[in-house]
Amino acid sequence: MHKISTAHLYLIPTPLHEGAISTLPTYVINSIKQCEVWFVENERSARRFLKQVWKEIIIDHYKWHVIHKAEAEIAQHFKQYIKEGKTIGLLSEAGCPGIADPGQHLVSIAQEMNAIIHPLVGPSSILLALMASGMNGQQFQFHGYLPIDAVERKKKLNELEQDSIKRHCTQIFIETPYRNNALLKDIVSTCHSNTKLCIAVALTSPTERVITKTIAQWEDGLPDLHKVPSIFLISS
Repeated sequence: MHKISTAHLYLIPTPLHEGAISTLPTYVINSIKQCEVWFVENERSARRFLKQVWKEIIIDHYKWHVIHKAEAEIAQHFKQYIKEGKTIGLLSEAGCPGIADPGQHLVSIAQEMNAIIHPLVGPSSILLALMASGMNGQQFQFHGYLPIDAVERKKKLNELEQDSIKRHCTQIFIETPYRNNALLKDIVSTCHSNTKLCIAVALTSPTERVITKTIAQWEDGLPDLHKVPSIFLISS
């Protein structure tokens, strides 16, 4: 075994919906107070979030690094902080870092350097949707974004459906909100009538809905999902 570093990395979850601070356990705030430096997906929203959960925080006392800017340079800064034994906070835009969100590269570095890593409990759209779908939670796959090209997207949907039939595996995927309606139409026109489709929208918000129906049932009326944060699950 390699010697454990004295550095700590806290993977800080953030609400999926602005104003849904109540979805975060109180121990997340205690962990935030221990961090000395921040690596974030979006500095402006990260500052706003931290000020919201900890009003006494003095934002300018911290060093800020944006994950996607000059990534090689960011990685070097990250490594140096670990060598110095710093307590680092990693914050994505919404949800949990490294789970359909940025951050996994830095976590990988932390693993290689034997830092102490703390994954904190918080809202993940993938898990929340799966929990409420009524679909198989023992075997599932998350595919991120499907192809943008309509032909390739339908081909992929066919593959996912066949895999679900073969292994009774729940297939989970997302889309850029302004393309939700196009994806939904392709799902309904491509999948078998008895395949189940779950649509989870606006999770943790006041308008949250998670509905599972067969494709045949969805054909009676499709919801308008244009620019609505959504996650899709199919099961055959």
